Formats: sequence, structure tokens, C-alpha cells
Amino acid sequence: MRHFAPQFISSMPRTSSVTSNVFFLQCTNTPHNQLIISMPKIEVLCYIPGMQTPITKLTLENGLLVLLREIHSAPLISHWVWYRIGSRNERAGSTGISHWVEHMQFKGTSKHSSSVLDKAISREGGMWNAFTHLDWTTYFEILPTEKIDLALSLEADRMSNSLFDPDEVSSERNVIISERQGNENEPYFQLTEEVQAAAFRVHSYHHMVIGDMADLQTIDRDDLYRHYRNYYVPNNTVLAIAGDFDTDDMLSKVRAAYESIPAGNNPPHKFRAEPPQSGERRVTVEGPAETTYVQMAYHIPPAHHPDFLAMMVLDSLLSGPSNLNLFGSGISNKTSLLYLALVEQELAVSVHGGVQATQDPFLYTISSIVHPASSAEKVISTVDDQIKRLQDQPPSGDSLARALKQARALFAYGSESITNQAFWLGISEMVATYDWFLQFLDNLAEITPHDVQRAAQTYLRPQNRILGVYQPAENGKQV
Repeated sequence: MRHFAPQFISSMPRTSSVTSNVFFLQCTNTPHNQLIISMPKIEVLCYIPGMQTPITKLTLENGLLVLLREIHSAPLISHWVWYRIGSRNERAGSTGISHWVEHMQFKGTSKHSSSVLDKAISREGGMWNAFTHLDWTTYFEILPTEKIDLALSLEADRMSNSLFDPDEVSSERNVIISERQGNENEPYFQLTEEVQAAAFRVHSYHHMVIGDMADLQTIDRDDLYRHYRNYYVPNNTVLAIAGDFDTDDMLSKVRAAYESIPAGNNPPHKFRAEPPQSGERRVTVEGPAETTYVQMAYHIPPAHHPDFLAMMVLDSLLSGPSNLNLFGSGISNKTSLLYLALVEQELAVSVHGGVQATQDPFLYTISSIVHPASSAEKVISTVDDQIKRLQDQPPSGDSLARALKQARALFAYGSESITNQAFWLGISEMVATYDWFLQFLDNLAEITPHDVQRAAQTYLRPQNRILGVYQPAENGKQV
């Protein structure tokens, strides 16, 4: 598993206790405007390599984009609802509001009370969860085939009818503030927050998904409900379902559950582009810890950009391949350049890199835990030396082939299960279109050594990075 990355927040069904966690995993376009049409059009997309069933894609009259894929390998169905709303849509004064709304979606409607929701899913042998990310919020259920009507009913209901009871809002404020305070005890969270804030002075990727404490203390019920009604509308939503069903039957169920929900106004999606960085930015964080951390963050293009795949291969060479699937496992990075140069030489205890698929340009991060006998300066110098190798000389054919093989294997492992397939149906539409997923392996195979060298020269420049160091401190003095 990869340990350092841009953030998303995973939320388990909640009672009054803190049950969601911030995950820092090295693991997400062109704006997508779905028009409402009078006659839904069904489109059968191309086949996934190595898989036999096509994807069915259609838009309901209310603008809900639906993607379906039959998979009959197990009597299960994975049902996902994706909203185009994340921390990217937030401004100062409302940071963290998307995550907080996600919390409130587990607090019930008039039809589905919070006290029975979790029991209803578990009683039927299923599971459910939700994630809030930079660019999106998603909810999913995995249920036995014959019980999928429960997921359809639940998600269609809470798309429009969540209560946002004032007492529940107050309770969740305490939960989320406690969550934030717990994160602040982690050195890596502190460092990542400072690096990300320094990286984005204009764009709304500036803040963490969980939000700033000042906003968590002042956001009120009306703010939350307004955010919910603005963005939780069919014409801002993708429904992705994969599993053991007949497509025609599932389409009938989908229409019965969702098509009567009226379309909303087109949600506001206005973003300020981050201007090019003209010089290296450095941040230092000091705190009560015994370990020094180093994080280097470089501005890189979004998922739909042609250079994104070259960056993925470059990442695989430098630090081991990143997994774009939140449910996928990792691959050992012990053959990567930075592992050999840092960990094997006892300059660092660990090193990990990460590329994340996002709608707008984000960051490629290289994070390391400094060895007790080493220093942050030695780690930074060694990373710079390895990057310069790739800038001066393209990778050999053998090393590129190994990096491509690792990236392809990780992508394949993260695409196997029913839930993984439903995940890819949805997230591809969040960052690009589903064609991006279908063409991923073919486009990856076209990356050349010179593409990798050019990516290193273009993006991994000191002038394009934020360099962060977390240093242990004792009684307010640096150790």
C-alpha cells in the first residue's frame, strides 16, 4: 500500500462517534456538461480489453448520466452515485462543506431514517460507504443481486430528501472538528496541508478536503442545505452500476427510481486557474515528533492531458507506480530509483511518490521519512540527483519496459472485481470520460523514453516545485 498522497476522505456510516478517517494514499478533465434531452439515447460503448460485455451509457430526461456493465462472475451488484462536487468547489468561508454534506447524507430522510439505514444494508448482506475528494463526492452500495432495489431506493431518496436536522448538524460539527483535530496530531497531515496551501494561491485546490478549522466552527445548517440543493441534482450526477443483472431490467429499475427527480439549475462550477510558478517555494513545519519528513510537490497536468501518462511512467521509474484506484493494492517499489538511492543507502526509512487523476492541474508528490542517521538536506540532494539523471538521459529500454509493466499490472489489478469496474465507470466521467479508461492501456503503451525525459525536464524543475520539511521540535526549539 502506498502511504503518502493527496487526500480524500472516506466515510463509514456514522452514529454519534467519529467513524470516518482521512486517508493519505498515493493513489483524480475537461468540464463535463450533460444536457437534458427529451428522448434518452442509449449508447453501447466499445469493449473493455480482455472482457466480453459492453458498457451501456444513456442520459435520462432529467440529465442523470447512467453507465451500466453486466458482470456475471458473482451474484452481486455494485451501485455508485457520483456527484460533481468536492473541495475544489469551495471558497474561503465554506471549506470542508462538501465533506460535511456527505456526513449529513447518512443522517436520514423521512423515508429512510438514520437509525435503520445501516441495519437495512447489513441485514441484506451488503456494505456501503462514501468518499469526498478534491473533485467529487461518491456513495456506493454492494448488495446481493436480488437486494439491489434497496440501493436504488436509498440513493434516489437522499439525492433530494435528506433532512439536515439542526441537532444532527450540531452533532456532526463536533465529529468533524474532532476529526480535524486528530489529523492535526499527524506530522504528515501538517506538512501536506502547508505544501498544498503554498502550491495553490489562486485555485481552490488550496485547502484540504476536511476544511479549515475556522470554517468548521462557523458553517451553519442553512449553508449546508444550500450546498446540498445546489449540487445534489440529477444533471450534476453520474450513476454507475456493475454486476449480475440484465441491462434492460436494470434500466427499468433505474428509470423507476431516478427519472422522476426533477433536474436542478446548472450548478456553479467556476474556477480560477493557478498561474505558473516562477520559483521554488519552501515551507518548514516544526512540531512534537521524533522523525523528519520531506515532501516535494511539483505542478503537473490533469488526467485528460497527454502528458499525464508520461508522468505516471516517470513516477513508476522514480518511486514505483501510483494506483489510481482507491480500492486497489500497491506494488513493491524496491526496484525504483529513489528506493535504491535513499532507502538502500539508509538516507531514508521510506520513499513514495504519487500521481493523482484530477480535473484541473494538481501535484506530483515525492514524500520520504528521513533516516535517523541522515538529514533532510541529504534526502533532497539525492532526489535531485535522480531526477537530473532522467532529465539528462532518457531511461533505457529495459527500465522503461519494467516501469510500463508495473503500471499496467497495477491498473489491471485495480480493474478486476465488480466493485472496481463500477468504480472506473464513475471516476472516469469525473476526470474525463469513460473513453479515457478504455484507452488507458493503449495510450500508456505508446509512451517512449523521450516522452519520459521531456516530462522530467518540463515538470520536475525546482522552479515548479514546493519543498516542504517537517522537523521535530522540543519546547519550541528545533532539535
